[in-house]
Amino acid sequence: MNSTKDNPIGFFDSGIGGTSIWKEVHKLLPNENTIYLADSKNAPYGDKTKDRIIEYCLKNTEILLNQNSKIIVVACNTATTNAIKVLRDKYTIPFIGIEPAIKPASLVTKTNNIGVLATKGTIQSDLFEKTSANIKSDIKIIEKVGYGLVDLIEKGNVESEDIDFLLKKYLNPMMKKNIDALVLGCTHYPYLIPSIRRIITNDIKIIDAGSAVAKQTKKILEKFKISQTKENCNTTHKFYSNKDIKVLSRLLNNNCVEILNKEF
Repeated sequence: MNSTKDNPIGFFDSGIGGTSIWKEVHKLLPNENTIYLADSKNAPYGDKTKDRIIEYCLKNTEILLNQNSKIIVVACNTATTNAIKVLRDKYTIPFIGIEPAIKPASLVTKTNNIGVLATKGTIQSDLFEKTSANIKSDIKIIEKVGYGLVDLIEKGNVESEDIDFLLKKYLNPMMKKNIDALVLGCTHYPYLIPSIRRIITNDIKIIDAGSAVAKQTKKILEKFKISQTKENCNTTHKFYSNKDIKVLSRLLNNNCVEILNKEF
């Protein structure tokens, strides 16, 4: 396994949330080897300064490059919106970024009111502001910072009274403003969809970036001619966490993966 095509797709996130992206990529590209870094020790990135977020992203990238990653998926909205330009300027490897799916939401809304639930670091980023400014002027974006949600998800409290309390606090004001599309602007949040569905009305569409990121990853691999074209029955999927791996193991229990503690 020396060819570039056999090298893994690298992923990193501020914890376990990016596994929602990994699952979509793995589903679309089952023959690709993968490696994933869960920087749970520093989660959430959303309440860190831009300089600190960039520092974490550079560190994660170096680790994935040392593991021979052929492409890197920045499986974190906050990391993408704050650091993707720095990463692309510094390294020659292709990067796949993730940003809140505001444009897809703008194409499906009928009330012209879109809700965005994201971290503080994402909502306050220049890229988020630029993306928001590029949609039609008659569409209103109702933003809410999901304070506390990532912390609870990292602890494995995906369905709990605490989660429901916070979600109602953030989502009820959006519903009062007649949203009909809800953008999940953090890769941790898809794990809350069952809880969110119990709160919002059926006419509100939930939109996240997972499927689009998987398609973009496939497109870039093919563009650089580094996609794994042969059927690979012995794919390897390595997950590293710098914190407790119990929650990560629980989220990935139906996949043939290797989950290890690693200090980074």
